Amino acid sequence: MYCCFNLKKCIAIVVASVMVLMTCCIGISVFGKEESTEDRGVFLPIIMYHSIVDNQSACNDYTVTPSMVESDLKYLKEHGYQTVTVQDLLNYIEFDTPLPEKCFMLTVDDGFYNNYTYLVPLLQKYEYSGIISFVGEFTDITAVNDPHVPEYSYCTWEDIQSILDTGVIELGNHTYNMHSNDVRKGCSKFSYETEDDYKNILLSDVGKLQDEFIQNVGVAPIVFAYPYGYISKESVSVLKSLGFKATLTCYERPNYITKDADCLFGLDRYNRSSKYSTEEYMQKLLGEYYE
Repeated sequence: MYCCFNLKKCIAIVVASVMVLMTCCIGISVFGKEESTEDRGVFLPIIMYHSIVDNQSACNDYTVTPSMVESDLKYLKEHGYQTVTVQDLLNYIEFDTPLPEKCFMLTVDDGFYNNYTYLVPLLQKYEYSGIISFVGEFTDITAVNDPHVPEYSYCTWEDIQSILDTGVIELGNHTYNMHSNDVRKGCSKFSYETEDDYKNILLSDVGKLQDEFIQNVGVAPIVFAYPYGYISKESVSVLKSLGFKATLTCYERPNYITKDADCLFGLDRYNRSSKYSTEEYMQKLLGEYYE
């Protein structure tokens, strides 16, 4: 038996199907059944600075001037953003302490002396806070041998204590001696290493710096910044065993803070390159919330 093809009937069916699909989509949007920003959690953009020097010619992807930093802070202040620390996030997760309606996190890697020289006063001026993650070997050796040159020196333990005393900085651990981008690639795991061997190496290195923090400034950081952003899944259990509550990566993606404490492991950050104006950088950092 043959069936005749009715073009008008076929078109009518297609149109009806499309209308049903559109109605469903509209219904989902109207009645909130799709995943909203609120469902995902509290939006948290994170800035990643490194070195801050008062020399425009020295600027690059990882070095900015104090005026660039101040321009960023001024923009965020004028648009109603407030800084949060990892402790603030923990208070939100564990005790339901509200977070600011517009919050962001400011982080700095490596522990350059210029962070103390230029950044800390700006944070005090704008009533903001930040996280500086230090490399133990840089503090123990490099800073002692070549102290207090803002362009390239690192902070000494005395500097770190003074920074901590300002009340605007939360300390971070950036490994003791694994800040390299050559053979191992940060604190990543070699493919040929056993899991136990890797964990012991990481425990020894990061634990050493934790001990030095306690000995020198009386505080053990609860945030860990992965050198160069290299991550191994085996590192998480080690870091948790050392008391860390959050880790920072170098992936440029937005964060959404939920009531699950594990959401703090692998917080992504947007590197602040000098190649961008404040407006251009904020468009990247704030994404759909850019004003």
